[in-house]
Parts: sequence; structure tokens; C-alpha cells
Amino acid sequence: MADLIFYSNPMSRARIARWMLEEVGAPYETVLLDYGTTMKDADYLAVNPMGKVPAIKHGDTVVTEAAAICAYLADAFPEANLAPPHGDRRRGPYYRWMFFAAGPVESAVTGKALGLLAPRDKAMMAGYGTFEDVMNALEGAVAQGPYICGDQFTAADVYVGAQIGWGLQFGTIDKRPAFEAYFARLRERPAAVRANQLDDEAMAHVQRPQMPQPAE
Repeated sequence: MADLIFYSNPMSRARIARWMLEEVGAPYETVLLDYGTTMKDADYLAVNPMGKVPAIKHGDTVVTEAAAICAYLADAFPEANLAPPHGDRRRGPYYRWMFFAAGPVESAVTGKALGLLAPRDKAMMAGYGTFEDVMNALEGAVAQGPYICGDQFTAADVYVGAQIGWGLQFGTIDKRPAFEAYFARLRERPAAVRANQLDDEAMAHVQRPQMPQPAE
């Protein structure tokens, strides 16, 4: 058994963790799980009680949540140079924008996709405020370029870039020039290409989730 185990389904946010693992370059074992069955089995619930992917197990350490996995792997494998060194002033933007994407961006984009954005008169109650505020802040983070931390590509770019890429693909993030230019720089990275190929191949080995049927 490998020292690093990756629990995944290619139709999920596990694609973010796959990309990060490919950037790290360390060997890992992939365990594919199906929605509603193996993802909810007792064996996997012992890894992640939420019964969701992604998750990784590194030795005896379990990490869930895609942003946490990206941050953990960057620190666990410093030779990959995927995080600014501790004490470096770029550590602030690195954490700031990775977790901005995990918090306000994820919430706002999901809310938009579901038609559940907070009304403007209640925006103060939502952690993301308004969708427009989130998009404007995100644009400012990536417009300076080429990466979140200047010239250094980091785990923050994996997470932020994946969120922007999915949003552009599914129409939940505005097609602003800064977003398109930023993601264009990321999607051609060899690790990103490998990760997509591996996940596309894995699609043949998992069951498609049963989607709820509309009421008649």
C-alpha cells in the first residue's frame, strides 16, 4: 500500500486534489468511490464521516476538503515548491486567496448555480456579501499575474484556478478577460493535463450518480 492514498470520484471536486497531487509528483494510490454506495460504506466513513470526496491519507494523517488538501500537500512536500516559504511576505496572499476561493467564491458560485443567492437587502448575512463583490475581488487577485504569488505558481493557483475553470465552463463565473487569461496560463501545465487525462480515464470505472427526477 502506498504511503499516500487518494480517495476520488472523477465527477467531483476530487479533480482539484488530483491536479495538486500531479503537481507534487509524489507516488500515490487512487481509490475510486461511487456515489451512494462505496462512498457511504463504513470503511470510507472511517476516513471521512461526511462520505464525500476528495480525501487523502498520508501515513496516519487524513485530510479532507480540497483547499485543505492543497495546502497540506504543499507543506508536506516542500521540494515541489508549491508554497512560499514560512516568513515570506507572499504567504499572506497565498492563504488569503486560496481560502477566499474556498469560502466566498465557493458559496457565491454554488448559490448562483442553485438560484439561491442572498437578496441584496440581506447580503450582510451572507459570508460572501454579493456575487458582484466576490467576482470583483477575485478579478483583482488574478489580474496582476501571472500567478497569485507573483511569478511563483503555488497550491493557491491550483485551487483558485480550478474554481475559475469550472465556473467559466459552466457559466457560474463571469467570462471576464482576467479570468480567461489566468486560467489559460494554468490549464496547459503538464500536471494539469496529466490530471485531466487520468480523471477522464477513470470515468469509465465509476457509476454515474443518479440525479433527482423533477416532480410531475
